[in-house]
Amino acid sequence: MRTNWAGNLTFSAAEVRRPATVAELRSAVAGSRRAKALGSGHSFSDIADTDGTLIDTSALPPEIDIDTAARTVRVAAGVRYADLAAHLHAHGWALPNMASLPHISVAGSVATGTHGSGDGNGSLATAVSGLDLVTSDGAIHTMSRAADPDTFDGAVVALGALGVVTHLTLDLRPDFAVRQQVRTGLALADAVEHFDAITSAAYSVSLFTDWRGPRFTQVWLKQLADAPAADFPWAEPAEAKLHPVPGVDPVHCTEQFDVPGPWHERLPHFRPGFTPSNGEEIQSEYLVPRSRATAALGALDAMRDTLAPVLQICEIRTIAADRLWLSPAYGRDTVGLHFTWVKDAAAVLAVLGPLEAALAPYGARPHWGKLFTTDPAEIRARYPRMDDFAALVAATDPAGTFSNGFLDRMLRG
Repeated sequence: MRTNWAGNLTFSAAEVRRPATVAELRSAVAGSRRAKALGSGHSFSDIADTDGTLIDTSALPPEIDIDTAARTVRVAAGVRYADLAAHLHAHGWALPNMASLPHISVAGSVATGTHGSGDGNGSLATAVSGLDLVTSDGAIHTMSRAADPDTFDGAVVALGALGVVTHLTLDLRPDFAVRQQVRTGLALADAVEHFDAITSAAYSVSLFTDWRGPRFTQVWLKQLADAPAADFPWAEPAEAKLHPVPGVDPVHCTEQFDVPGPWHERLPHFRPGFTPSNGEEIQSEYLVPRSRATAALGALDAMRDTLAPVLQICEIRTIAADRLWLSPAYGRDTVGLHFTWVKDAAAVLAVLGPLEAALAPYGARPHWGKLFTTDPAEIRARYPRMDDFAALVAATDPAGTFSNGFLDRMLRG
């Protein structure tokens, strides 16, 4: 049986196809009553599940074509960020940001609104300026930011609802270097009082806590190599290399101690040749407006006794607002509250209800690819363009070829 990366979900597909060409992919879609694309399988929800044909995109040609004049790259959907980043760096180019792990596929990350961190950095999907997807009849449909201004923002973070993406075009910036340092012992009171100063102290900032006390055990500061050193009086520099998850070997992590290096070897927390995070885990994430972030932290602190027994680590990150209809950062500067849980689904599910109730007053939007139990009607109410997205899905996939249980719940449940 095919499972996701975490092993908490067994796919219910009647068959799995692994096309080696776009032509084979088109044929697989056209011949299927139901179909869903599968990237690297790093989602913890059933967003990619189907009772029809599961299409593994990993065997498609790993095309990466840089357009230096346009400052863009056209990349095959199944390519993983680690491979894309290494190729771009070798040619003097970069992406603005990366997620905490580079092991994930480009298309899957974009479709779920996955992000890195940084006050001025949007989610990974904000770099997308064009995409090609196979629709239910096997045809290829091309969309771009320039040519489709009325619908493109609804087609980027699309949850796999419109078709199987074969290629994406991403905006680039010139290659750059980053240095990373880790601080320890940030008091929660200081984090709340100086939240804006802390998250703006570097290009990308992550706060980690196990919620076993009113403090953050680690702060990861990723600063542009040519920028001044971060002024950070609230926590001490780490004396040894650290992993965010207590007890895990830091060899898995990217270089620390302020050593400059290429952007793609510092912005992720984890190295591509090693297991990301703990490897034995379940994850959830809830994204709140930045204006409500410190209040949300207070709500989490109030339920430490509930969270800590099933929590490995919680990470706090910032994401700039965007205009992508189903992006968790749509229309608001955002703070992500990420939870890496122990691998005990029953115990985690028992905690999610109280956690979601505590975060509901702050308009928390669950990450589409993580585990959550929030009522779909509440989720729809938190996305102003949800009705427009449902109309786009109905127009693009009238037969419901790309629908599944997850989309039925989110759009209609």
